[in-house]
Amino acid sequence: MEHPIFKINDRIDRIALAAEFARVGRVQVPNALAEQTASELTLMLQHQTNWGVAWQAGPQGPHYQDAAGVKAQLPDDLGTIQSATFRALRGTDYGFQFGSYPMLKAYLERWNSDGIHDYVFEHINDVPFMDLIRQVTGMPDLKKADAQATLYAPNHFLAQHDDSHVGQGWRVAYVLNLCPVEWRPDWGGYLNFFNDEGDIVAGWRPRFNTLNLFRVPQLHNVSFVPPFAPIARFAITGWFRDR
Repeated sequence: MEHPIFKINDRIDRIALAAEFARVGRVQVPNALAEQTASELTLMLQHQTNWGVAWQAGPQGPHYQDAAGVKAQLPDDLGTIQSATFRALRGTDYGFQFGSYPMLKAYLERWNSDGIHDYVFEHINDVPFMDLIRQVTGMPDLKKADAQATLYAPNHFLAQHDDSHVGQGWRVAYVLNLCPVEWRPDWGGYLNFFNDEGDIVAGWRPRFNTLNLFRVPQLHNVSFVPPFAPIARFAITGWFRDR
């Protein structure tokens, strides 16, 4: 596939979105990209991404196993990772497991120089997209973004946490959903936000071509994707930083 034309939807109501973000510290941007751009990025995630696995089980991790390592593992090895992450969540430990392609790491280490993932990463950090984020968040000092492609397949999840690494310059987390199917609520994979009592105060369904932005730190998770869900919750995620 040739590099897509990376174009932002020029009909985004940035003023209204900025008002909502200022009010609650999070906002969804529907139809964030031009339709063709979103469709081509989805094809990239479906067919041109060498998916590895990111996981953590309490004190074990965080770990990343690249695509070659995943292919070399026996089913029992992958089952051991899943069992470890499940055990962590039975108690009070933190954990996660999901498909990942670390776009920033791949870019810096030149895994596939000038490939489509590098092209997309550069556009996320280019002026048009960064200006959209600055305007919607009201944070003109944002300087750059990192990125990873993510795939939440059956049995994947991200436990509750708050992205409190503000010392690294994290200001705004983002999830650019590129899920190509009409996602059922029964399939999990929701981006949920919590109050201090553990109640869900907002839950966002994976919607195609929807950009989720939220100020950090803020309690959130990605809910467990059950075994009967399709392999379709694709996204590009990361943080916008002021340094």
